[in-house]
Amino acid sequence: MHETFTKSMARNIYYGGAAFFVLVFLGLTFDTTHTLPKRDNRANLTETVALGKKVWENNNCIGCHTLLGEGAYFAPELGNVYKRFGNSTEAIKAFIRSRPENGVPGRRSMPQFHLTDQELEGIAQFLKYSSEINTANWPPNIQG
Repeated sequence: MHETFTKSMARNIYYGGAAFFVLVFLGLTFDTTHTLPKRDNRANLTETVALGKKVWENNNCIGCHTLLGEGAYFAPELGNVYKRFGNSTEAIKAFIRSRPENGVPGRRSMPQFHLTDQELEGIAQFLKYSSEINTANWPPNIQG
């Protein structure tokens, strides 16, 4: 049984595959648009959280840290830092305020950014907001 591969067979495979993957794409898009509002923590967005996001971006925090798996791997993951610091925004602010020379010997230290109290509150609230997003247990351990 010898069968040749014709142009019409190739065309049918092409169009059939394209239709299949368009349907898969649409299905995944539909699923995402219905699942995302349940997971993204949008109900807790405030002006302070938005200020914290602006501080995060202006100081290029993602240049050293990761947030929910995105960013650089020079410094710890911050997607769960609020939980790691005992659910305390005050602990986050104190850590950011601390001087680099007070760090642990032999470990990298965070630079001093000289943030205002309002900016510190904003970044702490942004990190709290980020750690309350339902990430399906990412990062996999509390240490980030």
